[in-house]
Amino acid sequence: MAYTAITDKRPWTFYALATLFGLFLLFLYGPMLVIYVLSFQGPNGGVTFPMVGFSTVWFKEIMQPGQMANIPVAFGRSIALAAVVSSLTVVISVAAGLGFRRNFPGSGALFYLAIASLVMPSLLVGFGIGLGFQFLGWQPSLFTSALGAQLTWTLPFGLFAMFAVVNRFNRAWEEAATDLGASAWQRLRHITIPILLPGIIGVAMGAFTLSYDEYARTTLTIGPKNTLPLEIYALISSATSPTLFAIGTVTTGVSFLAITIGLLVVLRMQRRRGRALVKVE
Repeated sequence: MAYTAITDKRPWTFYALATLFGLFLLFLYGPMLVIYVLSFQGPNGGVTFPMVGFSTVWFKEIMQPGQMANIPVAFGRSIALAAVVSSLTVVISVAAGLGFRRNFPGSGALFYLAIASLVMPSLLVGFGIGLGFQFLGWQPSLFTSALGAQLTWTLPFGLFAMFAVVNRFNRAWEEAATDLGASAWQRLRHITIPILLPGIIGVAMGAFTLSYDEYARTTLTIGPKNTLPLEIYALISSATSPTLFAIGTVTTGVSFLAITIGLLVVLRMQRRRGRALVKVE
């Protein structure tokens, strides 16, 4: 009987695919790494290599309002708007996820209507909202027209994520709570929401980051007060300096900070649940 020798040698296709994946990551994150490095350019440096010294002077420039852009104020507006958008997205997505657990007349049409904005060009969505406000004689502003425009972008993703989370929810837990005498509010507060909370945090993080850097849907609906992406565009159209790279580094850091906080909260929740299960056993 002949035996086939088993070796640990990997086929050449493994190395080819690994190389291809590495090149893809370099193509995807290479420009970002360049921006991060050039943001620490020296005071006499420009926006290209080689670097002329090393400093943090361009980060200090961010805090100084310029003639064309006021980054600190615009940053505060973007954070405030993203927080409101994230909160509304979570509330609506959770309500829709729980409501769509049962079929009702028109549920399919309502679902496709809710996600229809994803297939429309962003500029057209913003243009339609801005035109509607003008037709009604309403003044576009940060927390009216801009808020509605960004919800057309964040809500579909929130719905997709929450539907996926709710579909994995075991309703036997709610039935057990009902058998023990829990009311509908008690079931929602003590059973449903705590179990769905990791998914809810994910929806909140996704909506926050999508709103934080949204440009196309906001540009025609924001009114007289710009958000951070619009202020950055004003800087690009007026002048180019390493200040832009410093802004990119800071904004990316804020996004990663929000994601890290969300992940830490989820990990802490999972550890608490694991300890609770151990105690029960």
